Amino acid sequence: MKILITGGAGFVGSSLALSLKTDYPQYEIFVLDNLKRKGSELNVARLTKAGIQFVHGDIRNKEDFDPIPPVDTLIEASAEPSVLAGLTGTPDYLMNTNLFGTVNCLNFALKSKANVIFLSTSRVYPIKTIETLNFDEHETRFVLSDNQPVPGVSSKGIAENFPLDGARSLYGTTKLASELIIQEYNEFFGLKTIINRCGVITGPWQMGKVDQGVMVLWIAKHYFEQQLAYIGYGGTGKQTRDMLHIADLYRLIDWELHNIDKVNGEILNAGGGNESSASLQELTKICQEITGKTIPISSVAENRAADIRLYITDNTKVTKLTGWKPELGMKEIVSDITKWLDENRAALEPILK
Repeated sequence: MKILITGGAGFVGSSLALSLKTDYPQYEIFVLDNLKRKGSELNVARLTKAGIQFVHGDIRNKEDFDPIPPVDTLIEASAEPSVLAGLTGTPDYLMNTNLFGTVNCLNFALKSKANVIFLSTSRVYPIKTIETLNFDEHETRFVLSDNQPVPGVSSKGIAENFPLDGARSLYGTTKLASELIIQEYNEFFGLKTIINRCGVITGPWQMGKVDQGVMVLWIAKHYFEQQLAYIGYGGTGKQTRDMLHIADLYRLIDWELHNIDKVNGEILNAGGGNESSASLQELTKICQEITGKTIPISSVAENRAADIRLYITDNTKVTKLTGWKPELGMKEIVSDITKWLDENRAALEPILK
């Protein structure tokens, strides 16, 4: 099998590539990446050492696909992943990468007669609708109620039939637009596709920033003994997310890679679910416990643009269709990332500190 992973030197792409090469050493794996994100250059040596073929290119440029031979599957893991991208300046890079870049990927897949596994995002769901959901305020977190004003949401989280009307951030919009185009290629060109709407993905080798990769950012700030802040929603740190370890996502992608006929054309929510979720306040306590460090955390009551109070993934559909469900919880995720920081401190400190 030949596989192309776009965004292959990024956190998700490189992790998937290395895991696939470990489990299937006979597979020929190509990764395409423009190395724009700080820290992605560290992955090139890791990929090359594993026998994965790195191609320095950009999905915005269709000619950058030319050095890559026809493949059996394209895993689209490239994106400008920041929810704040394009809100404070020109959105050109965001649009050209996340939307028109997807079209170039689809055309390459069509030319190759390749299957497509697309990594989308929970951010396709509209912000205002999420913000008006019924919730309970517990001592340390916000919790979704079962009684809701719209379909597709319960105490188990948000499902695939959640309403899509409304604004969702330019990032979420480009991913949703890509989903719509993928469905057209599936229907009219016969391309076999699967769309995964992922919640927060995290794990070792994610270069966490304020606007993307909050889990690694939170742990790294504790590890390097710097400052943090609870921003928004009264500054209490009760806003809540589920977290999906990259190893759990890999197990799903591995299954889809080898069983795409069973889920061809489907859209699947995939996240940590209630079982692997935490508020910032709860995450702080886990970080203190595992790193052994306590740092100053300030409070900012005002909300940030495009933020949401809580997001939990309802994995009911993906579990029913594939048997997959996440296995790693919050403490295991924090422990794994802390171990990675220990083992790579010299290389990571200039990037994460």
